[in-house]
Amino acid sequence: MQTGFRFNLTPVKEPLGFVKLVEWLMAVLAFGTCGGYTGKNVVSIFCGGGSNETLSATFTYPFRLNQELLVENNTTLCNRTVSATHLVGDSSSSVEFFVAVAVLAFLYSMVALLVYLGYMHVYRDSDFGPMFDFALTAVFAFLWLVCSSAWARGLQTMKEATGTAGIESTLALCTDKDVKCEVTEYASLRSLNISVIFGFLNLIIWVGNTWFVYKETRWHSQKVNAQQAAGRGPNPAPI
Repeated sequence: MQTGFRFNLTPVKEPLGFVKLVEWLMAVLAFGTCGGYTGKNVVSIFCGGGSNETLSATFTYPFRLNQELLVENNTTLCNRTVSATHLVGDSSSSVEFFVAVAVLAFLYSMVALLVYLGYMHVYRDSDFGPMFDFALTAVFAFLWLVCSSAWARGLQTMKEATGTAGIESTLALCTDKDVKCEVTEYASLRSLNISVIFGFLNLIIWVGNTWFVYKETRWHSQKVNAQQAAGRGPNPAPI
């Protein structure tokens, strides 16, 4: 069996290679739409009988909100001295897990494409290649389910923490009767919402690709051969 590199674009024209190319692109879009994000909500504080105040609630990837300073220490707001106050919550574990899965999926898809385009003759002549590919594809499908669900929940938690209700529960000043706190300007979370959508789209694509990879394994070929043998039935007895 020859093991040298043979460049051939034919696999990309087949479902096995084409779907892997789509997986590579979708992984880039998944981590590209949430990594490096920076947002800012504007909080308006309406002081009873006094001048109004404005705060900025800034949050950046990886969204460790409990490290984001909302009010500096000894700041005067509504004629009251307010101690240092941070936002509440931490969505870093879910978004970092999501990005890690996306980056690993991107790298694996790139390596798999290299194998398909240059070593498909080796891939199909061995049992290990297709079976290993099938196992990793199934694992990534599961990881996309877990990380997309976790990030969707983490994003919702972040929205709640940086919204009006979250700010009111975080800033003690907002509990005073003559003070009202309200988020009057919201950061655009479109790219973060899109990243969640890309996560679940990746789940669908990787689950679907398990079938195409499974067809390359000996498990599928053995099943097909057994069905064909059963279909032919026993040879008729000689007369």
